[in-house]
Amino acid sequence: MPKSTTWDMTGSWDAKGGWSTQGRCDEHDATPRGLTPAGLDRMRQVLARPVESGAVPGLVALVSRGGDTHVEVMGTMTAGGGEPMGRDTIFRMASATKPVTAAAAMILVEECRLRLDDPVDPWLPELADRRVLTRIDAPLEETVPAHRPITLRDLLTFTFGFGAVLAPPDAYPIQVAIRELGLDTTSPAFGPDEWMRRLGELPLMRQPGELWQYHTGSDVLGVLVARVAGQPFESFLRERIFEPLGMKDTGFHVPEDQIHRLPVSYAHDPATGELVVWDEAAGGKYSRPPVFAAGGDGLVSTADDYHAFYRMLLNKGTLDGERILSRASVELMTSDRLTPEQKAEKDAFGDHFGRHGGYGFGMAVRTHRRDLASPGQFGWDGGLGTSVHADPAEDLVGILLTQAAQDSQDTPRLIRDFWTTAYQAAG
Repeated sequence: MPKSTTWDMTGSWDAKGGWSTQGRCDEHDATPRGLTPAGLDRMRQVLARPVESGAVPGLVALVSRGGDTHVEVMGTMTAGGGEPMGRDTIFRMASATKPVTAAAAMILVEECRLRLDDPVDPWLPELADRRVLTRIDAPLEETVPAHRPITLRDLLTFTFGFGAVLAPPDAYPIQVAIRELGLDTTSPAFGPDEWMRRLGELPLMRQPGELWQYHTGSDVLGVLVARVAGQPFESFLRERIFEPLGMKDTGFHVPEDQIHRLPVSYAHDPATGELVVWDEAAGGKYSRPPVFAAGGDGLVSTADDYHAFYRMLLNKGTLDGERILSRASVELMTSDRLTPEQKAEKDAFGDHFGRHGGYGFGMAVRTHRRDLASPGQFGWDGGLGTSVHADPAEDLVGILLTQAAQDSQDTPRLIRDFWTTAYQAAG
């Protein structure tokens, strides 16, 4: 049996101000498909550049193929120096939360407690008897009845008729109403029942099933899972996904005794492009349990925890003897579920939402070869600086975690370069 290697590469600044790495290599029996030393060397060089320039304070990158797992750890927890990043650094996963939420819903589908094409009204009465805007820029009173009820499939594919408005802030009356109701924040100060009540005050933007609209479907899914399961959303995730997969550092906040592992989160000043603090670690929004555990963007986690989740998906629902989902469910989740008409708005936004071509349940799915990724690759990014995808054709998982938001060119460019080098490392 061929040998494979697990590399743990940790970077640091040396006494002369240069970048150095230290690594540990563990050999073990595994499958023949692995990672190439030349590709990994290039990855290391490419990832070091934005850290050295200060574009991102630090990062953790993981790529695995077959039995080989390679990890790069570079930079610091705060901009300008300080404590070094570690392999066990905990990151704000942001929208990379969405695939986990979709998996939770599919667990309930497999138990026949939910059905994909049944109305969700019995569990979410706030979404019953919907009214729909006559057009996206219409006054809130200008509505027509919904053609049909909202289904679980609509929520999983972001086609239930409500979501992010891809227009300048407050361009339309519906955007103003969302902001005034406090539905435009990633950490509302009210719980899931109140969140649903406020959401139910607004008309839908589109008819159910008409058009893909980003984000809100995952937040609604989290509430639905909790209500059907009869327990808090985080408790369900922990019992059914996190604990079986050994995802011990994943949740909706970082405990006080582990807060030192959470880096400062940065956004970019729109005028200067400089890094500015978006969220502190101690005392920040992730330092305490949230009032509303958001299924769309609320999780914190580590590279190794998310590696376990995506390896489970690559293995058709199982990892190390623990079955989370059936093969059929994973294949459904990770294949394109949208019609060309439903994709119209998604594809209009190019690299933001359209570069993959398709969308499954809570994650993008590649339908064409636009760059080095194979058709069938699935996963999603997080706006706070995370990217997690898996490629069945290559048996490849890639994870890039940073603390610099994707609100400038720096972090998206770093993510694209990471994926370019990840596929080179696959040989």
